[in-house]
Amino acid sequence: MKRNNDNQSIEDILKEFVSTNNLQHGLDKVNVRDAWANLMGNGVNNYTTAIELKHETLYVQLSSSVLREELSYGTEKIIAMLNEAIGKETIKKLVLR
Repeated sequence: MKRNNDNQSIEDILKEFVSTNNLQHGLDKVNVRDAWANLMGNGVNNYTTAIELKHETLYVQLSSSVLREELSYGTEKIIAMLNEAIGKETIKKLVLR
């Protein structure tokens, strides 16, 4: 990693490191999991068995068919809330399984 100038912030250095080493997708996966846990709360998290981000689709495995049905009515809102929490448009589609 090259240093452009001594006044470069830690944030800029980390962004450059992430970009140079193609780590952004891995970080997005972690950020999505954290955002889901924080936004959905314990009630939903207790029934969440798996979360996987593939390309721009978030796959969420739920152990409750009733909860899955209930959440399916608000997928657009959930996508918007997750993207807002992450700070960028990472998720385009939500699949509840």
